[in-house]
Amino acid sequence: MTIAVDFDGTIVEHKYPAIGKERPFAIETLKKLAQGGHKLILWSVREGKLLDEAVAFCHERGLDFYAVNAEYPGASWDSSSQRKIVVDIYLDDRNLGGIPDWPTIYEMITSHLTYADLIERASQDEDVEFNSGTFRKHQSGSSKSHRHKSSSRRRRRWLLGRIIDRCREARSKYSR
Repeated sequence: MTIAVDFDGTIVEHKYPAIGKERPFAIETLKKLAQGGHKLILWSVREGKLLDEAVAFCHERGLDFYAVNAEYPGASWDSSSQRKIVVDIYLDDRNLGGIPDWPTIYEMITSHLTYADLIERASQDEDVEFNSGTFRKHQSGSSKSHRHKSSSRRRRRWLLGRIIDRCREARSKYSR
């Protein structure tokens, strides 16, 4: 699979033109994806020295890309070219609703899941909770036999509420 990955806000926190702090598990997850045979393309608005700094940042941490701001190695992008490239997936913090955490991204890519698949799984499995774009198993020791039928309805309402909250957060974040 060919994956285009944004830099600012996706691999690192937004501090453009400086390089922000690495987002948790970003580099490790991308290295695992590359080791799994995926082609990673760094796809950023950075150019020139700023782009070189981003590539060096990743390289120092053991992450090298198949291509940088191009569809294949050796190709170059210029301002007269089309900005969009042909890839299977774009990973970018500017996605609708933001970007999930990196462990969730890894699961989605390696298991060929959509965000809708994860939401459906969470709504059907009472032992899974959705929180800030992450799906985790409940740690409680209570058995399912003691749960009420209404807990499933409460859980679905809570899940939908979280999704709506994330959409509102994204809207307010990107409308500034």
